[in-house]
Order: sequence, then C-alpha cells, then structure tokens
Amino acid sequence: MVYGLTDAGIRFIICGGVAGTAHGSRRVTDDLDILYDTKPANARALATLLKEWHAYPRDVEPGLPFIMDERTLRAATMLTLNTDRGMLDIFREMAGVGTWERALADSVAVDLEGRTVQALSLTQLIAAKRAAGRPKDREHLLELEAIRRLTR
Repeated sequence: MVYGLTDAGIRFIICGGVAGTAHGSRRVTDDLDILYDTKPANARALATLLKEWHAYPRDVEPGLPFIMDERTLRAATMLTLNTDRGMLDIFREMAGVGTWERALADSVAVDLEGRTVQALSLTQLIAAKRAAGRPKDREHLLELEAIRRLTR
C-alpha cells in the first residue's frame, strides 16, 4: 500500500499502529493510518488512487452508493476504508497533532516496505493517542511512553 501511495506522489504522514511499530512498538495492526496533505492537487491524486483501489467505507453495508472523489475527502475529517490493497484510514486532521502541514515539521523519516516515508514522531504519536482517548489507545500509551523513556 505504501508503494502505491508513494508511486502516485501522495504527500502523507504515517500515523497510528504502523507509526508505533516504526518506533519500536510490538503491537500488531491490520490497517494503515495516514494524515494527508489536503492541498487540491494532492487530494485529487489521493481520491483518484482510492477510486482505482475500489475504496469503500468499512463497516458500511456493501452496495450502498459511495463516490470516492475530492468532495468526499473534503467532507470527512476521517475515513475508514477497505481497499483492494487492504484497510486504510485517512485523516484530513488528527486530534492531538492537527493537519499534515502542522505535523510535518516534527514528523520523522522512517523506512517502510523499502521506502522512506514520514511518520509521526513518538511525541506526536503519544499526543494523538492521548487525544483519541479510546481504550485501545490508552493501553498503547503505556508502551509508547515506556519506549520514549528508554530512548531518552
């Protein structure tokens, strides 16, 4: 999935469980979370790619009308999608870190699937997990904060 995003020239930052893994977390995740640049050309490229990948909202009854386009991206702060490439959660803005533009300065370069991509820094990831406040995020915080203590 990362190859497809980078090959299409999409500007994004890895978030969530995959970012945690990049920082040493042992948690396993089955989806990829990205915070994407919302500038029109990038949003257009992302919408086009998601349409090619047959993106459809996760946990929505199959067959209901859904149009993957720029308008759909603009209308949603977050989309949880099933695609031909796997599960993908896309964020226009993420609690605790803000937009792609705001998060980029503190993000870090990581190697993922043989590609260098940006990921949330450990500090940003902790802030995002804290802001999300879901039980699974609160549990993950314990490990992420321990990793931060060990890397200081």
